Amino acid sequence: MSPTLTRRRAAAAALTAALLVPALAACGADKKSDATASPSASSGASASAETKAANLTVLAASSLTDVFKTAGTAYEKAHPGTKVTFSFAGSQELAAQVKQGAPADALVTADTKTMDGLKAETNDATVIAKNRLVIAAGKGNPFKIDELKDLADNKLKVVLAAPEVPVGRYSKQILDAQKIEVKPVSQEANVRAVLSKVELGEADAGLVYKTDSAKSGDKVVTVDIPDDQNAVASYPAAAIKQSKNGEAAAAFVAWLSSPEAQKILQDAGFQKP
Repeated sequence: MSPTLTRRRAAAAALTAALLVPALAACGADKKSDATASPSASSGASASAETKAANLTVLAASSLTDVFKTAGTAYEKAHPGTKVTFSFAGSQELAAQVKQGAPADALVTADTKTMDGLKAETNDATVIAKNRLVIAAGKGNPFKIDELKDLADNKLKVVLAAPEVPVGRYSKQILDAQKIEVKPVSQEANVRAVLSKVELGEADAGLVYKTDSAKSGDKVVTVDIPDDQNAVASYPAAAIKQSKNGEAAAAFVAWLSSPEAQKILQDAGFQKP
């Protein structure tokens, strides 16, 4: 082989090698890029799984009826595809449903005592709000009810919640503390039923939560009870252990303590937990 031909072949080989190096480097970069992208994709899939749409059933105390409708709408907007359905009743009724195995995902009661009795059926509970009692007097307050002791007047038709209902237990607590004897014309299964009796004129007064009375407008007159004569109602929330949507239920319960949910609760008159 001639020296000239040998030099030409060597030059060609060098040129080929020079061209291959960037290509191989680029290939390596692509592989590195793919390796980097893989965890990201996996992370995205994980996030998707965490926010998987679910149909949640939440058992909630009657006094949360209005505010939870607003909260539910906000939660669904922030979690597309998730549907939250509420079932409202007295806390004691809700507890019975949970013990009987009713299909539900989360529970919010109007007292810690009821929730404490469900430790075998629920995860750890978190207090999400507080409330206080007021006197709801009939429209225009014709009997001029100004304080708790006025409820002892035998001429008044006073309605209270039953003693096993949280608001009924709170009512008994504050009346007993002031040594005020009230003979109710009826004892209702939840706070909304007490308020309804007063709104309809079937009772002259009743003890209800401040947030419920505020929703009645001019149908009732709200008479505040001094703090030193009042009771504080706490609202604990917990996911139900038997829920088929455990993660979604826990996420909803956690959200109730978020700034967004707390603003909704406090705008409705509930106090900070």
